[in-house]
Amino acid sequence: MGSAKNRASNARQARIEEMRRAERARERRGRIIAIVASTAVVAGLVGFGSYLFIKEQDKRKAEDAKVQADAKAREKAAKRPIKDEKTWDAKKLGRNHVSKPVSYPMTPPVGGDHDPAWMNCNGDVYKKAIPDKHAVHSMEHGAVWVTYNDKAVAGDVTKLADRVAETPYSLMSPHDDQKGAIMLSAWGKQVTVDSADDPRVETFFAKYVLGEQTPEKGAACTGGISQ
Repeated sequence: MGSAKNRASNARQARIEEMRRAERARERRGRIIAIVASTAVVAGLVGFGSYLFIKEQDKRKAEDAKVQADAKAREKAAKRPIKDEKTWDAKKLGRNHVSKPVSYPMTPPVGGDHDPAWMNCNGDVYKKAIPDKHAVHSMEHGAVWVTYNDKAVAGDVTKLADRVAETPYSLMSPHDDQKGAIMLSAWGKQVTVDSADDPRVETFFAKYVLGEQTPEKGAACTGGISQ
C-alpha cells in the first residue's frame, strides 16, 4: 500500500513538473513572440521613418529644382526687351516726401515726389482706387504696380490679381483715368499690355520687381497703409 501511495505521489509530482515545464515553455514562447513582434514594429517604424525621410528629401529636391528653374526663367525673361515700353529718366523723377497734393505728368505715375507713407505692396490686391502718392512710394521701394480700368476683361483682372497675390513687391488696383485697359508701372518704367497672358507681363515682373531701376531697393513693402 505504501508503494502505491508513493507511486501516486510520484505521478502527481511528475504531472506538476510537466505542467511547470509547459508553463515555462509557454513563457519562453511568449517572450520570443514579444521580442519578434517588437523587432518587427521597430523595423516597421524605422522603415516608415526612412520612407518619410526619403519622401521629404524628394519633395525638397523637387521644390529646389522648381525654385532654380523659376530663377532661370526670370533671369532669361529679364534680358528680353519690352515692346512699346516707356522710360523716364529716374534721376529726374522727384523723390521728396511731401504732404501736399502732387500733380504727375503721366497716368498712372511712375515716380516723383510722394507721400511719406507707402501703400502696402506685399502682393496686395486693392479692389478700389488707391492714391497715386502712396503707390509712387511703393514703386520707390521696388514694387511693380498693376492697374486697370473698366475696359479690362474680367478674366484678365482675375489672372493678374492671382499673379500679384503670389509676388512680393507688387500691388494692383483699378485706375479709371488711365488710357490703356491694363498697364504695368515701375519706377521710371511703364507699358500697356493686351491681356494677362501677354508675355510682356512676365518680362516686366522679371525686370522690375526689385529691379535695377529701384531707388530704395529692399525697403519695406509692409507696414505702410492699406484700404
